[in-house]
Amino acid sequence: MTGAALRRVKPVDNNGGARTAPRHFLDLRDFETGTLRRMLDLASSYKSGAAAKPLAGKTVALIFEKPSTRTRVSFEVGVRQLGGDVVTLSGKDTQLGRGETVADTARVLSRYVDAIMLRTDAHAKLQEMAEFATVPVINGLTAASHPCQLMADVLTFEEYRGPIAGQVVAWCGDGNNVATSWIEAAVRFGFTLRLATPDALRPPEEILAWARANGGKIELSADAAAAVAGARCVVTDTWVSMADDPNSNRHNLLAPFRVDEALMAKAAADAIFMHCLPAHRGEEMTAGVIDGPQSVVFDEAENRLHAQKGVLAWALGGG
Repeated sequence: MTGAALRRVKPVDNNGGARTAPRHFLDLRDFETGTLRRMLDLASSYKSGAAAKPLAGKTVALIFEKPSTRTRVSFEVGVRQLGGDVVTLSGKDTQLGRGETVADTARVLSRYVDAIMLRTDAHAKLQEMAEFATVPVINGLTAASHPCQLMADVLTFEEYRGPIAGQVVAWCGDGNNVATSWIEAAVRFGFTLRLATPDALRPPEEILAWARANGGKIELSADAAAAVAGARCVVTDTWVSMADDPNSNRHNLLAPFRVDEALMAKAAADAIFMHCLPAHRGEEMTAGVIDGPQSVVFDEAENRLHAQKGVLAWALGGG
């Protein structure tokens, strides 16, 4: 067979059928609200005990270039509960750490597996993986965003307080990757997001501009108390993420944004507290808050499993 003839061969999936465009899950901004809602409906269905196995006979590659507890366990368990199998790889297990391009890795893995989950540093790696993969690519976290976390967070809020549309959520702390996904979620799910951050740690202007252009109700402040006042949900995150310099001035900058009992008291009487974990008691929040009656962080962590099952079922099962 000539090279030209080889190029005319139509790609087939691992079950012998012709491939269609893969359903990637990279960022919330990529989707219409209805599609995200379908994923959440699937998540709720699986959490309620739905026995469908849309991943039967399918294999998902999980690539971790950054350490993980919740992402690794929730994806491994979720894939298996949906009937599939997993191949879990760390950075040292692949040739990515030895100079192979992301594009070549994507092309090769697409011949072996039915989907790829990538947890990495640079968002450009995720985008390159999706560009060259012929199977769905899922964002398990990058330095720019964390959409799986936000699917779990919306699921958790609505379990406790009903529809999130029209509600007020307050973010206190670093305008990091999780904050970026909260901004995207506010636009797509129609709630007000108040961001209290130091001026030096505001979210990227690009995502703020996107939110404004798409009608997002995003309020910026350097005053944590003003941001939290009357909010139905208060959210924070670790002050030093894996890509940050622990010797920088971050702790001094972020100390005024610590979520303590006095700050939580300014929120709505029935406000809930969220944190994506891991948490550092005494830094971004006090033990009294995260271990107190308003905290839903462990239900939130559990919902990573269910939300990601919804994403996987949509990506691979056609839900």
